[in-house]
Amino acid sequence: MTVSHTADDGTQPPLFGPGSQFHELFDDPRWAFAMVRATVLEAAHPQIGAALIDNSTFVTHPWRRLRNTFLSLQRMFGADDQVRAKEAARLNRLHTRLKGKDANDRPYDAMDPGVRAWVVATLFESAVTMCRLSGRPLSPSAVERLYGEFRAYHAAFGDETGQLPLALTEFWAYYDQMVEEELENTEAMRIILYKLFDHLPAPPLLNGLPTLWALGRAVVGPALGAITVASLPESFRRRAGLPELLGAGALMQGAYLTVDLARFLPEGWLRAQNIADLLALSPTSDDPRARTVTALHERMRRAGALLRLITPTSFRPAPETPSSGQRSAEEFFRDVLDQTGDGYLTWPDLAAMARELCGRLELDEPAETRLYDAFADWWRELQTALDTDGDGRVSAEEYAAAPSLAGPALIRTAEVLFDAADKDGNERIDEAEYRALFRTAFHRDTTGEATDGTTVYTRGAFVRDFLSFMSGRRLSTPYDPLLAEA
Repeated sequence: MTVSHTADDGTQPPLFGPGSQFHELFDDPRWAFAMVRATVLEAAHPQIGAALIDNSTFVTHPWRRLRNTFLSLQRMFGADDQVRAKEAARLNRLHTRLKGKDANDRPYDAMDPGVRAWVVATLFESAVTMCRLSGRPLSPSAVERLYGEFRAYHAAFGDETGQLPLALTEFWAYYDQMVEEELENTEAMRIILYKLFDHLPAPPLLNGLPTLWALGRAVVGPALGAITVASLPESFRRRAGLPELLGAGALMQGAYLTVDLARFLPEGWLRAQNIADLLALSPTSDDPRARTVTALHERMRRAGALLRLITPTSFRPAPETPSSGQRSAEEFFRDVLDQTGDGYLTWPDLAAMARELCGRLELDEPAETRLYDAFADWWRELQTALDTDGDGRVSAEEYAAAPSLAGPALIRTAEVLFDAADKDGNERIDEAEYRALFRTAFHRDTTGEATDGTTVYTRGAFVRDFLSFMSGRRLSTPYDPLLAEA
């Protein structure tokens, strides 16, 4: 049976929101390590690993995925029951669409209750582990409270209650059994540990500073991989053949202890919300923080130029953007179309675009289905027009040989997206609706004026700009942060 906890005044502490155990940890910087660790343990599950390989954008758009994960946890663990129910329904619809077979022809289904229970288990266990590794383990009562909150989080999805053990003592036996019997050295796990960290793209705000980013990544990437491997269960490390570098254990301990010292910073300096927002900011955003950081780019570029003089063969500068504002076909394919990063355009790539758009607009089920259906029609149109070898996917070469992507289905997709963004149905997108989609204020090249003098985005202008971006391969101030940036 579970342990019931009461506050000093005799009341039951809340499961969600302020006063909960999770809320006390939410702004903890140690979560950076814990989230990576939990993701690796999730990816080691064969079903989850296969779903990540086939459908996820974690390789090409890791910062977007990180922010979306953060926002989802914030909604699910917040105090508002309606927000939590809406987010749970959204995640259930998303997971319903993720099913298929892995490279060994084994089926995977993101709605499998056991799979979803393992995701929750990794988050809970990694939270407990991050506290232990940093020298400040949670008290037994705090661990009990946190486990009760994660069980409530799992129950919010409507899954079978028996998937996660009722008692905490039973959970540890379940966790050990999963580690010993279910986890594998999957391709998704190897990509996270040995490719993603070494090739992590710069967050949007640091685009244009390739030398400095490459230098930092060259140091931090391998270190983060070593820290993560060293923090995994020892039995799994041995069974999966994961190499542990000499001194990795000490590095891991030191990293957790060092990050934990951030708790002595003034209150509010390390709010998770602020950090997530900062990582997602685009240099073109109207956010004052973006303008401040962008103002520093010139000085940082000078520092990068000095580094290139010192080590001219180590870091290559990014290719300059053509003055015409055009992308090459290869660049557009890589930056926009190939959302999953597997080198081909397939349905999961367009589904990832639809998923991001639905999430930003917070669509309900009917509107979400209409948008997915529009993207599905566009995929069928692309497959018919571009898949010349009939292998069910479009290669970069097949795409480059095509004259245009602008067919009737793409136009229909633009129309459906406009309807989804136009919340009040007045046939124009106002400033609030525009910000919901693009997370920035109006830009001069996309605005019009309504009869009442307010700034609006008309249907014709919206469709024209969307088609120009998706078929004309032009750089776009609003659409690049939406679909192209990491």
